Amino acid sequence: MRQSQGQILRHSMRPMTTAHLAQTMTLLELSSVELEQKIDAELASNPALELQEVAHCPQCHRRLPLSKMCPVCSRPTNSLSEQPIIFVSPRTDFTSYDYRGATSSSGGELPGEEWAAETEDLPTYILRQIAPELKKDDRLLAAHILTSLDDDGLLTIPLSEIALYHRVRMARLENILSLIQHADPPGVGSPTPQQALLVQLEILEETCDVPPLAAAAILKGMELLSRHAYMELGKQLKISAIEAQDLARWISENLNPYPARAHWGSVRHSTHAEPNYPSADVVISRLTGELSSPLVVEIISPYAGSLRVNPLFRQHISEAPDGTAEKWQNDLDSAVLLVKCLQQRDHTLVRLMQQLVVIQRQYILKGDAFLLPVTRASLAETLEVHESTISRAVSSKSVLLPNGRIIPMSRMFDRSLHVRTALRQIVATERRPLSDTQIARLLGEQGYDVARRTVAKYRNMEGILPARLRAASMRA
Repeated sequence: MRQSQGQILRHSMRPMTTAHLAQTMTLLELSSVELEQKIDAELASNPALELQEVAHCPQCHRRLPLSKMCPVCSRPTNSLSEQPIIFVSPRTDFTSYDYRGATSSSGGELPGEEWAAETEDLPTYILRQIAPELKKDDRLLAAHILTSLDDDGLLTIPLSEIALYHRVRMARLENILSLIQHADPPGVGSPTPQQALLVQLEILEETCDVPPLAAAAILKGMELLSRHAYMELGKQLKISAIEAQDLARWISENLNPYPARAHWGSVRHSTHAEPNYPSADVVISRLTGELSSPLVVEIISPYAGSLRVNPLFRQHISEAPDGTAEKWQNDLDSAVLLVKCLQQRDHTLVRLMQQLVVIQRQYILKGDAFLLPVTRASLAETLEVHESTISRAVSSKSVLLPNGRIIPMSRMFDRSLHVRTALRQIVATERRPLSDTQIARLLGEQGYDVARRTVAKYRNMEGILPARLRAASMRA
């Protein structure tokens, strides 16, 4: 009998536990604006839920004046501590908070605020590069070629078909195609992946040493390269299997058979531009003007006041009219669950920011070059939660930094930002355009061990043109 009762108890608890976890994860993923909409909808539909006009601190539950900070939770323990002061703030008005050394504009954009750049499609990006070298009549032909590319950047129709359509000589189109193939990203417009690799190889030969058999491997052993058949490739090229493997590795690290798959252009080639943030989910500021002062971290609650279960509803639920008792009970259970899940959401965000702000303190105060590599997995291990919990907590959230910039919280997990910052500084101070190989060597001297191909990727992510195009722009 005792075992049976235990099984029944566990069975009755499991749905509630599962519902609690599921709703907490759902709420954790919402931004403060989305959470406000969710709560407004619940308040409108559930009579068991109410929002008190009297505000209480979400952490210590002391009564507060509306839109004010808790005098206890926001009090520093040590004015020189690197541990942040972190709390959930019921305030919604951030027009000024200069008492901690950070101010926002009263009627305009924040200083240093980042606005999302317009995305630029690949044909437009390439045409912009080659247009100065084209005659006016040839720009229409170039546009026809560029709009005939697939998602990999390869030409989908024969060049002869375009020549026939426009009634122009093939040599004229071939010259235009050559300009396209030698623009950034190199190899775009090639009819096959093999041709794209050969174009990239030709361009690399201008700036760095290329293995002597690389072209032969691409011409004769393309299918063997794709199958990693190094022994057969070695026989084809009359070299050992180990040498063939080294050659294949060099090709893989330096060339791309599908050039449009790489990042390119002055913005990332993405259908999802980084959003603008009209408000922040987390506000970070300095307690005083000193760099050594503690950071103040406010996790913004979307409402001023206290969300709670209506005590009168709970008191009179036993007097529910016939036919409504079950609905009233469901409303009560739903309200209790929502309040508990919101508390759990706040607790999770406080723990996350407590760790993240300590790790990234120098980045928060000094900028991109000081970002430390940190992963969601490592933070999840520290906090003893699942990695998906960290991912949900970071998702859709924005952070207002002390300098007035609003950034996505996910940027604090960008493991390449500090390297890209160093790359930008190298390019900004170069006397003559440096190749990706030379930049990789300079980065290595600064302690960043990155391959040439990685430099090319980061350069494209930052909107920096290749050396040959930078040189051409200097001459122009």
